[in-house]
Amino acid sequence: MIVRRLGLVDYLPTWQAMQRFTDERNADTEDEIWLLQHPPVFTLGMAADRSHVLAAGDIPVVQTDRGGQVTYHGPGQLVMYVLFDLRRNGVGVRDLVVLLERAVIELVAAHGVRAEGRRDAPGVYVDGRKLGSVGMRIRRGASYHGLALNVDMDLAPFARINPCGMAGMQVTQLRELGVPGSVDQIGASLASWLAAQLTVPA
Repeated sequence: MIVRRLGLVDYLPTWQAMQRFTDERNADTEDEIWLLQHPPVFTLGMAADRSHVLAAGDIPVVQTDRGGQVTYHGPGQLVMYVLFDLRRNGVGVRDLVVLLERAVIELVAAHGVRAEGRRDAPGVYVDGRKLGSVGMRIRRGASYHGLALNVDMDLAPFARINPCGMAGMQVTQLRELGVPGSVDQIGASLASWLAAQLTVPA
């Protein structure tokens, strides 16, 4: 499992790079986790209802090919893209979504915070407030897209949308919950945990 730290990168070329990686990979291609942040952008899932974008203002809106509704990405949010061959490793898409949720749930539990996933709306929630979003795309038996976790960011843009298509959904972040660590530190921790869960012994 290769972990790449890409820093702050624009959404569109990163999405295109994920598509290209997935289309070009073969049975021997090593799986990868990409850790990064995006400049402010709203993204819509394939079946998203654009009416859930209430007031985009000066923040661009991008229609993507992932699952889920609308979400926001911005600096101070950890984005973890998981480029993983589900077919080769015998892992189901639901299994992968649950692992992404569990990575965050276990991270915050170590600091006394109780979080949970939801089957009807993938992601991680604390007291009903959304802490992290999960949206995947499976193509040619492999995944891309992944997890967006609010670490220490400006949450105001979330008020311009119905997060994940849910009117009135409140959001939170690790800083507000008293969970320490920078975006880079949290990313390294989550990637290490996830890689250990997904790596099949030779």
